[in-house]
Amino acid sequence: MIELADVGYGYGGRRLFSGLSLALAPGAFHFLTGPSGAGKTTLLRLLSAELRATEGRVLLWGQDAGMMGRDEVALARRRIGVVPQDCQFLDHLSVAENVLLPLAVAGRRAEGEAHLPELLAWVGLAGQAQQRPPELSGGERQRAALARAVIAGPEVLLADEPTGNVDWEMSQRLLQLFVELNRMGTAVLVATHDMNLIRAAKSQASARVLRLRGGALQAAGADL
Repeated sequence: MIELADVGYGYGGRRLFSGLSLALAPGAFHFLTGPSGAGKTTLLRLLSAELRATEGRVLLWGQDAGMMGRDEVALARRRIGVVPQDCQFLDHLSVAENVLLPLAVAGRRAEGEAHLPELLAWVGLAGQAQQRPPELSGGERQRAALARAVIAGPEVLLADEPTGNVDWEMSQRLLQLFVELNRMGTAVLVATHDMNLIRAAKSQASARVLRLRGGALQAAGADL
């Protein structure tokens, strides 16, 4: 679905990484680790076609993202859900309205409204549908971000440090949601510093751990 082929990225005369190759196949589950500044967030932005590689190719469902027009990239990105490290919402809109935004922008609002109650119940936010984002706790904001990322039924989910600002109990709840999505066929990649979270996934998912360090991407072990 999404493939990196000898990809490199740099800016301001600095090469962040090069020669990275990775394939996100249907139903895959990956954890991405590495020290701060290694480029994990940049790598996720390349996978979602938010950035363009300065070397190599990023293939989105067989098409070279570097050769695609803006409209083609926009269509491909609708198949990718993203949970960013810093969740941004429109504070004047309710949680329900914020979650619906991706489909509203795509002209598919009615489709989203049909299954919004079920989705909010799945992430445990049925009772917060009409609240505003500033009223949510950190964990509730992360679950709202997940709901917004998956409302369009993406084939790939990319999550950037989704448990970085929540307690262990909430981390476990978020992990369970990722596992459930993966079991339904969604390819999942979670960038995280939390090795305890990865260890906790051992009994729930067959996942690969990748480490980005020193400009290279390496497998960090066998299946969990």
